[in-house]
Amino acid sequence: MARAATQADQPGGSALLSIGQVLARLNPEFPDLSPSKLRFLEERQLISPARTESGYRKFSPADVERIRFILSVQRDHYLPLKVIRGYLDDLDAGREPTLPGGAALPPPSMLSSERRFTREELVREAGASSSLLADAISASLIAPAEGYGEEALAVLRALAELQRSGIEPRHLRGFRAAAERELGLIENALIPIARRKDASSRARAAELAREIAGQLEVVRSSLIRSALSRLTS
Repeated sequence: MARAATQADQPGGSALLSIGQVLARLNPEFPDLSPSKLRFLEERQLISPARTESGYRKFSPADVERIRFILSVQRDHYLPLKVIRGYLDDLDAGREPTLPGGAALPPPSMLSSERRFTREELVREAGASSSLLADAISASLIAPAEGYGEEALAVLRALAELQRSGIEPRHLRGFRAAAERELGLIENALIPIARRKDASSRARAAELAREIAGQLEVVRSSLIRSALSRLTS
């Protein structure tokens, strides 16, 4: 149930943010975030913004960090919202939960905004070369951009390590093709929901897409582990 925003309608209540202000803060990190997505998170009881007397939602800084946490975990771990909600419920109860797979994360209030890197900064942080980044972009493993985020950094670091084992980006072109095939599977699964044009259905489609992607990741990881066990046996 939403809290009452006792200061939100007064001049001194600037600490509380409107939906538009929340989007302005978070859209650089999460371009797909929309008012309907925020309402969807509230419907699923992951967030509980305050309300003004006239019924408008107002968000505290802690609410914004909680939203950032939820979206980060969705993006980076492909977890369904019901799992994230359970994790947050445990945090709210003072417990120290772990995510599936044993990963532990800092609480929402400790999360900071994603760092952004120029091309030169990305290469330096990853311990890679400019030519490796160029090869990764050519192989469609990293998208060309003016600025790069943490995900691009993680990929380039992995590519730098693979290069030391003789594996070059050109050897991984099939990864992009496999990702496109998986995307096709997800798109086909979403057709029944995608036909509906209401905001709730769009939010549900985005959530289901992440759930399917997470399950595909489980299957892919299992196949790789199985192949590795045969290789080393």
